[in-house]
Amino acid sequence: MTPAVIVGVDGSASSMRATAWAAYEAALRDAPLRIVHATLRWNERLPLVRQPHRWDAERAVSTGMMLDRAVQRARECAPGVDMSAELTDGGAEDALTAISDEAALIVVGSRGRGGFAGMLLGSVGRHLTARAACPVAIVRGQRPRHGGEVAVGVTGLPGQEAVLEFAFREAELRGAGLRAVHAWSHPATRTPGDMQPLVYDTEEVGQEEGRLLAESLAGWRDKHPDVPVREDVRHTSAGAALVRVSADVGLVVVGARGGLLSPGPTAHALTHHARCPIVVVRH
Repeated sequence: MTPAVIVGVDGSASSMRATAWAAYEAALRDAPLRIVHATLRWNERLPLVRQPHRWDAERAVSTGMMLDRAVQRARECAPGVDMSAELTDGGAEDALTAISDEAALIVVGSRGRGGFAGMLLGSVGRHLTARAACPVAIVRGQRPRHGGEVAVGVTGLPGQEAVLEFAFREAELRGAGLRAVHAWSHPATRTPGDMQPLVYDTEEVGQEEGRLLAESLAGWRDKHPDVPVREDVRHTSAGAALVRVSADVGLVVVGARGGLLSPGPTAHALTHHARCPIVVVRH
């Protein structure tokens, strides 16, 4: 069975945009869509006091209505997709991480219902990009578009195979071009222990970085011959380069080496400042 696209919802406008985007992704992949809302049964501020029974009943009604709205939105965007809605007990961070090994992609919005809830949903995205077992999409932008190029950050270092595979396949599914963005601040080191020069010619190093990018893409062009590739080398930080590119493309794909606390500075910059949806692929 094709792994599902899973979207976390909380009823906010941001999560409804994420639901629409996730439905489109599920349709592209011919995959089922799972719409998931996670909620705690216990009041975190009063851990020893059970919530009133009426609160449980009211919550069940409001949650059911919210999930119904999410399903309706998803069906409007992708009527042929097999979809389901489910309520799970627990915090969103842990609940979505726990089911990430069953998913092809987990999708969340960039912020929640405002105030403290908005901070919580932001933390969900950060938590997932650092710990989820599958790629994580954070749907940014007021009107995420499905057209346009797919951009991918290319470091030129070993270990980015999963990132490039996702980006090329995504561009292929969308029938879109791929913009491969390689940013550099200092000359790249090819092997461990190499020393970076204190003085260097910017134009010469830029040409060398361009060759490094071309080498990184060579085998992937052969695997995906129908994907037009545009190489984009920039003398700046990777985060700054990809944030600028995000204003012109439909999706940015970036790698994260993983860590228990943070997916890394580039993914962090995109999570907060990108102008389009981003996908973080741990490797």
